[in-house]
Amino acid sequence: MVKRLSGHGSKYRMVEMKSMFFELTLNIMMRMIAGKKYYGEGEHMKDLEEAREFQEIVEDTFTLSGASNIGDFFPLLNWIGVRSFKERVMSVIGKKDKAMQELIEERRSLRRNGFKVEEKKKTVIDVLLSLQETEPDYYTDKMIRGFIWVLVAAGTDTSAGTMEWAMSLLLNNPQVIKKAQAEIDVQVEKDRLVDESDINKLPYLHCIINETLRMYPAGPLLVPHESSEDCVVCGFNVPRGTMLLVNMWGIQNDPKLWDEPTKFKPERFEGLEGTRDGFKFMPFGSGRRGCPGEGLAMRVVPLALGALIQCFDWERIGDELVDMSEGLGLTLPKAEPLEAECRTRSSVLNFISQL
Repeated sequence: MVKRLSGHGSKYRMVEMKSMFFELTLNIMMRMIAGKKYYGEGEHMKDLEEAREFQEIVEDTFTLSGASNIGDFFPLLNWIGVRSFKERVMSVIGKKDKAMQELIEERRSLRRNGFKVEEKKKTVIDVLLSLQETEPDYYTDKMIRGFIWVLVAAGTDTSAGTMEWAMSLLLNNPQVIKKAQAEIDVQVEKDRLVDESDINKLPYLHCIINETLRMYPAGPLLVPHESSEDCVVCGFNVPRGTMLLVNMWGIQNDPKLWDEPTKFKPERFEGLEGTRDGFKFMPFGSGRRGCPGEGLAMRVVPLALGALIQCFDWERIGDELVDMSEGLGLTLPKAEPLEAECRTRSSVLNFISQL
């Protein structure tokens, strides 16, 4: 990503950030799951047609997840050419299952042909196929297809959206970018790109991400939960089996809990131990039912944003502030995809040319 953005050197260029972040996170997930990527160039981009089809399936799935069709409300319209939402969903599900099964068969074929994979380079599918050999009734192909798709769906759009919100907030608050750049310049050697081992030395970068997650949590209502027993919560009787939705967005933007909650103030998280502040801040939920992808997200997002802040100067397109309107979807997407201008910082030109 850094190498692609640095192609224009010290001249400003316009970048469409939403697509860039989506491509980055999808590639990361697919390298983990199946040992390949679907965007970019190089040794892992051998089948461009397969990549194009997979991109379409993923994008169609995310589009349908936050949309509906007028034909479902007025069935008569289906007679004049409007396909029902259910038909569209079933079509995408069929394509998705086919693509997932092809990934499984590809890794299975390698195993049958005696291809040895180093332990640390095993993909998620490799691990699941190993388990299938010992517990075939549980680790069926259907189970594996569902498992790996959940990883793609949960690990792609959420992290990409968080990075897009973070960059939008940074562009509207350029003084925060300068402060973050200064921290990275002090903590990371001048002749190399920020690395995962540096992340714990960048507390202000973590403050930026936490403040972004507070204002724009990827799961504004968390994941639906269900009460396992009858209980009383704050005087309310909650019967067993009741579906519970936690309005995390409401809690994290409540003026009774947060000083000036609509203002972007990363400094509010300075000095706090860990990432949570009681139950006021829980963008990943909490406890045993918290998001299992938190560890991955809190490595990918800081590393990607840290690299963008370290390597580039950023400007808004025009004088107006970035539009922060929220769109529709299962997560909390921006209504308008983020566009920005960036140029490579002179201090990093040498090592970027060697990437």
